[in-house]
Amino acid sequence: MSSPDKTVAFIGLGVMGYPMALNLRKGLDSSYTLLICDVSTDAITRFQHDAESHGPVAVVKSGHDAIRNADTVITMLPDSNAVKKVYLDPTSGVLAGAESALKSGDSKTAVKLLMECGTIETSTILEVAKATAESAASSQLTFVDAPVSGGPMGAQDGTLAFMAGMNDKDVYPRVKGYLSHMGKPDAIFLCGDIGAGTAFKVINNYLSAITSLAASEALNIGTKMGLDVSLLTDVINVSGGQCWVTSKSNPVPGIQANVPSSRDYEGGFRIELCRKVLGMGSELAEMVGARTILDKPTLQAFDEAMGDERYKGKDARVVYKWLNESERS
Repeated sequence: MSSPDKTVAFIGLGVMGYPMALNLRKGLDSSYTLLICDVSTDAITRFQHDAESHGPVAVVKSGHDAIRNADTVITMLPDSNAVKKVYLDPTSGVLAGAESALKSGDSKTAVKLLMECGTIETSTILEVAKATAESAASSQLTFVDAPVSGGPMGAQDGTLAFMAGMNDKDVYPRVKGYLSHMGKPDAIFLCGDIGAGTAFKVINNYLSAITSLAASEALNIGTKMGLDVSLLTDVINVSGGQCWVTSKSNPVPGIQANVPSSRDYEGGFRIELCRKVLGMGSELAEMVGARTILDKPTLQAFDEAMGDERYKGKDARVVYKWLNESERS
C-alpha cells in the first residue's frame, strides 16, 4: 500500500458514491492507493472489478482504519445517523482512528483532510466539525463539508458541482484537486466556513422543491384550460416565469425529450428525496430564525403525493401528474 500522503479513502459506495469513487480512482495517478469502505460487500466486489485497470484499490472496514492509513478521507453518506456513525463512533469512527494514530506515533502528516459530500442536516455537519475541533488530534485534522449537485448522471459523467465549506481556507486547493476528479473544476465553489457548503446546497434544494410544485401548478392550469402546453412552456421560458423546472426538467410528459416526465417519471430525483431536502431547508430556516411561508404547504403537498402508490418513488416532478389527476377540493 502507498504511504498515507499517497492514499485516499472513500467511504460510501451508494448510487452517488460509487461513480464518484470510480471517477476519483480514474483521476488519481497510479502512485496513489484508493481505499474503499461500504456496508455492501456486493458494492465493494463490483467496484474492485470495475476499477482493476485504473490503479491500486484496497478495502478497509471502518472510518477508524481509513484515517489510520490515508491522509484524505472522503465520505458520501446517506443521512445524519450514518455520518455520526462513521465519524463519531468511539470504536470504529474516523476521529477515534485519528486519535489512536496520534497516540501510537503513526501520524506523521501536518493535516489530514476529512470531507463529507452528502446532503446532510447543517446541525449534524456542525456537530461533527465541533467534535473534530475538540478532538485530541484536532491539530492534524481539517473537516470540510462539500455537498454535490448534479444527481446520478452527473456523478457518472464526472460533471458534478460541489459547494464547499471549511474553516481552514489554505486547504482549499487540495480539496479542489480531489473534487476536480469527480466534478467540473469551474463548478467547485468555496462557500465560506464549515457548514456553509451544506447551507448553500440545502437552500438551493429548498428553492428547487418549491419551484417544482409551483411550475407544476402553473402548467396544470394551462392543461385544464386546454392550452397548447408546449407553446405555453416556450412563452414561460422567455418570460418572467422561466425556471430550471420549466426549461430543463419540464413536468408535463412529452414536452421535453429525455427528462423523467417523458419516461413515466422514472430516473430522476425521487419525490421522497425532494421532500427530505425541503424539510432540511425548513429546519435550517427555523434554526436561523428566518420566516418562511411556502415550505409547509409544499411539504404537505409532497406528503399527500408520496402517500399514493401511483406516485411513490417517482421523480419529484410527478407532482404535476398528482395535481392533474386530483379533484379540486
